[in-house]
Amino acid sequence: MSAAAEMPVAASPVRVETVRADSETLAQTRSAKLNLIFVVTLTVFHLGAIAALFFFSWSALAVFAVLWVLGQNVGIAMCYHRLLTHRGFVTPKWVEYAMAVCSTLSLQGGPIYWVAVHRMHHQLTDRPGDPHSPRDGKWWSHMGWILNGSLRNKNPLLARYVPDLANDRFYLWLSRWHWVPVTAVGIGLFLVGGWPWLLWGIFLRVTLGLHVTWLVNSATHIWGARRFQTRDDSRNNWWVALLTGGEGWHNNHHAHPVSASHGMAWYEVDFNYWCIRLLGFLGLAKRIKVQGATGGPARVLHP
Repeated sequence: MSAAAEMPVAASPVRVETVRADSETLAQTRSAKLNLIFVVTLTVFHLGAIAALFFFSWSALAVFAVLWVLGQNVGIAMCYHRLLTHRGFVTPKWVEYAMAVCSTLSLQGGPIYWVAVHRMHHQLTDRPGDPHSPRDGKWWSHMGWILNGSLRNKNPLLARYVPDLANDRFYLWLSRWHWVPVTAVGIGLFLVGGWPWLLWGIFLRVTLGLHVTWLVNSATHIWGARRFQTRDDSRNNWWVALLTGGEGWHNNHHAHPVSASHGMAWYEVDFNYWCIRLLGFLGLAKRIKVQGATGGPARVLHP
């Protein structure tokens, strides 16, 4: 439902037109011009990823693995997605903030941008306005929406989708300076381990992480099985689930977005959920919402 459609009948015509105009401005549209900042950044990182293959070392691989778990699993999947976007569980603020910093290590934008875009995706999934639907093209859903899309990290209208984050001073700061943590880590890696650590820990990891995340936008709306008859094209894709630690059980997720568990059968491996359960065991996560494969009310662990 559009923002304009949610306005009460008594609202003034000026206010209704303002909301409608803002909504149309915020919606993802295809631009004829490339986003040069993204183009240059992605080109440099892809070249760095290729170069990493010529600078292999076991210590660099270990750095890659540790930062992958922190950036992709703890950061993007557990924090940006399941915690901040859908509030599938809660943590103490210091844990939430630390996880959000980990999210920025994947170089996928600040929390306000990432969460707002994903909430837009759930509101408009595979319909006009969806930021990255394969119905607008497979390439578009994977990378085109980044290269030619109209949404930008600094768009002030994104705040309407994230009032919980937009009113938090830490998230305002992190959204503005989201590139600082990964830059600082990159400098540290170079000073300690030289080119191998920098290329594997930053360039190769970030590049692969971007494509793995984008596969959730593209592949899981094209290939896979559907357990739930949702109004969109979302599908459960086992190989995307393996690459992402559980995000590929996408039909499950769209049917029950607030569930902290995306894998809903014993064979649906969900590493990210196991990590959330570990936080619960340690007393660092509460009110963990868990939806079963048969539907019905969700269980709440550690209430």
